[in-house]
Amino acid sequence: MWRRLRSAFRRLRGSPAAFLARGGRPPPAAMERAVVRCVPSEPKLSLRFVLPDGSARHMQRDQAEPLGRALARIATNAAKGHGKAAKKSKKARAEGGPAGGEAAAPAPAVRLFSRDGEAVAEEVPNAAAWQDGAVLQIGEARYRVERNPPALTELQLPRSLLAGFPVCPKVSAEFAAPQHCLFRWYRERPAAGGGEGPAWVEAAAAERVFTPSNALVGLRLKLRCTPGDGAQRYGPPREVESSGPVEAGPGACTFDSRHLYTQKVCGQGSLRAVSYNILADTYAQTEFSRSVLYPYCAPYALELDYRQNLLKKELAGYSADLICLQEVDKSVFVDSLAPALDAFGLEGRFKIKEKQHEGLATFYRRDKFSLLSQHDIAFSEALLSDPLHKELCDKLAEYPLVQEKVLQRSSVLQVSVLQSTTDPSRKLCVANTHLYWHPKGGNIRLIQIAVALSHIKHVACDLYPSIPIIFCGDFNSTPSSGTYSFINSGGIAEDHEDWVSNGEEERCNMPLSHPFKLLSACGEPAYTNYVGGFHGCLDYIFIDKNALEVEQVIPLPSHEEVTTHQALPSVSHPSDHIALVCDLKWK
Repeated sequence: MWRRLRSAFRRLRGSPAAFLARGGRPPPAAMERAVVRCVPSEPKLSLRFVLPDGSARHMQRDQAEPLGRALARIATNAAKGHGKAAKKSKKARAEGGPAGGEAAAPAPAVRLFSRDGEAVAEEVPNAAAWQDGAVLQIGEARYRVERNPPALTELQLPRSLLAGFPVCPKVSAEFAAPQHCLFRWYRERPAAGGGEGPAWVEAAAAERVFTPSNALVGLRLKLRCTPGDGAQRYGPPREVESSGPVEAGPGACTFDSRHLYTQKVCGQGSLRAVSYNILADTYAQTEFSRSVLYPYCAPYALELDYRQNLLKKELAGYSADLICLQEVDKSVFVDSLAPALDAFGLEGRFKIKEKQHEGLATFYRRDKFSLLSQHDIAFSEALLSDPLHKELCDKLAEYPLVQEKVLQRSSVLQVSVLQSTTDPSRKLCVANTHLYWHPKGGNIRLIQIAVALSHIKHVACDLYPSIPIIFCGDFNSTPSSGTYSFINSGGIAEDHEDWVSNGEEERCNMPLSHPFKLLSACGEPAYTNYVGGFHGCLDYIFIDKNALEVEQVIPLPSHEEVTTHQALPSVSHPSDHIALVCDLKWK
């Protein structure tokens, strides 16, 4: 009996196997970490750990390589580390005669044990051997293997912070998801009497999004984020401080009263849709914009950082299920809108215009919809290469001047097929576009919308038979235009006046038709675009009236609100357009 006890005791001392078998893994503090990053799409895995002498090791090994080779390399590295430590120790000794030859440190025994405490066979490939919770033993030192632990790759705060406006950090992580991360916000407490630097006081909020109060004006913010995953594993935290202090907000904004109608997300069977041209920074930040288009707008209110504060608060406050945006700068989508709206439960897709820095973005609420497929096109490319448009393309070839203009345009169409998460039988085709802008380009817009509706028909009738459509966008067309009439009525005559919108030289006559029964959900407002030299209705949310009906239209800002600062954009409104917002329900 005593012999068996002594034998068991020796096993416990010499190997982690029996220790693990007693009840699983030891507390994390009992062992150092060995971090393994192993991604199937990459040929190598990486292994990071710190040797007992304090030297860090970062190794890259082939995933298909047998474990034994990796362990042999670890043993060699450990022996080298021991040798270097010995040399440093000799150098630190008092001066004396030359050191006698000392034998090189022997390589320590290196083994890997599974979570169950069994030694992993040396012929097992690295990708299969290095599992989360395994134990690596290097001599007497033991390391808990963490395979693909949550890790932050990017943590940023917006450059501009306004009191009363949500601060949405950009969080990029590997093996983690922002919704599983932990967030702690701190406000600055300036050092008194010329101290070393500011101290930080924890703010009340522990949420991903933080809205600073007026009391924080003049103070900077700090965020501490701990990456996490769905299995409640957490990685090392990171901190980021704001580059500047919280500034005072503009007071009342044009969208504040609209938010009173959208405080809650729509219930099942209904959805809230938004269409909004948000004014691309690439157009707002030109001398022409400042001096000619928007001379009435304070220069700071045209700055991207300022407008993004307003835009994020406006969009978040609509509690929308679908958001279709136009004039979205690529950097704005990636660095600002996608992270911010993700924090409010919305997933986004982006389609850039050819030869441009801006494009379209479509967002959908994750807990209501999943994305089945994406069918984006550029009009000019589709017209030339897709057999779907061959008849139209052949007709257009008879009018070379118009054909050239159509093919020069960079306009695109974004088409997303969504499926209800609660009722898989309910699918939806959501289209988003921004048509040619020129006042005399009615003929060009007619060709573009013909291509768009033909493509939507292919998706909503051929690929997914009989699914309803919602078609949003800045159509650059007033209710009296041929484009609006064509969408609304299903056809347009070859002698419509818009075929000669740019004079007889660019006349092109052709009848067009489409099969949909579409309705402008928000009607025909007096204007959706209000600038110094023009105001009119250019934006619409068209719905399939056979399948959907309007539950409510969120009122647009009053004329007094729109013109408080003469026109749009302004210090209280981030764009020259006004968002259309409506609640729809399935019939």
